[in-house]
Amino acid sequence: MDHKRHRIREFGFAPGHFEPGPLNAITDVDGLRVGHATCREGERTRTGATAILPHGGNLFQDKVPAGFAVFNGFGKLAGSTQITELGEIETPIVLTNTLAVGRGIEAIVRHTLVQPGNEKVVSINAVVGETNDSRLNDIRAARPTVDEVLSAIATARSGPVEEGAVGAGTGTVAFGLKGGIGTSSRLVPVGAETYRLGVLVQSNYGGHLMIAGHDYAALAEHDKDGSIVIILATDAPLCSRNLERLARRSFGGLARTGAALSNGSGDYALAFSTAEAVRCTPERRKGVSVSPALGNDAVSPLFEAAIEATEEAILNSLAMATRTEGYNAATGRSSTVDAITLPLPALR
Repeated sequence: MDHKRHRIREFGFAPGHFEPGPLNAITDVDGLRVGHATCREGERTRTGATAILPHGGNLFQDKVPAGFAVFNGFGKLAGSTQITELGEIETPIVLTNTLAVGRGIEAIVRHTLVQPGNEKVVSINAVVGETNDSRLNDIRAARPTVDEVLSAIATARSGPVEEGAVGAGTGTVAFGLKGGIGTSSRLVPVGAETYRLGVLVQSNYGGHLMIAGHDYAALAEHDKDGSIVIILATDAPLCSRNLERLARRSFGGLARTGAALSNGSGDYALAFSTAEAVRCTPERRKGVSVSPALGNDAVSPLFEAAIEATEEAILNSLAMATRTEGYNAATGRSSTVDAITLPLPALR
């Protein structure tokens, strides 16, 4: 196991010009919670789940406005069509591995049905994103289980977010290196207000890694295929249309890291607002609602911050990951993936 890891900012790399929030994490957005279930057992199990809760209340009753974007669609994000249609999220967001999406849905359904106030609920749009961790994990085994996904939801907390080879990032690989969970945030002045924007990623994609515009030259080979899920949260009062636009901007940060954006990549972004003024409460859903959402001319700083925070979240997912030995389900052989070299080798 590697020695203590450090976030990328500790080595002098600070993408962009907006200041990070106090934690430099998605949980800088007030009320937001993150939980992990990490499954690391024996020589073959390297997987898990990560849960993101936009607020601590009943999400099914008090939904949040959301927008969804796809850069390349070789993957799946359950619940995305209803988000696109209605522009709202009504459940926790779960990230996990490709073959565990169904169990993630079942866990969200169980979590939602038992909440007080949901006694008559008969339809739930569970939101589950995935990447394929079979390079290091026996993905054909039924892990994480429904109960393990439920534990990620139940243990979700505010405060610092554990990064690297944890939760849904336990077995992921990016640029031929150990990928994982990464997060970052920005403080964004818009007029007289300062809003918070946070990003969390599950990195598992390929290309030629770039850091601060320079090639990371330590690898002889770089993977091309793979996937990434990017979750963006803000306390800015944005409508679902501008949240979709915000989600699309995160792909600018993805490109800055040297992503190949190949035929075999699944590049997904999901953005939501936690602002009370735009929350989709039962009363607002029933009739005419007037919400003080930011107009088009005011959102550009948030777009730029999304690019910056996405790039840094991805770099943190690499910097905080550790060398991992596991099982390649495609070959049936043991597999090892090294972590990024820290301090960083000379950049070209």
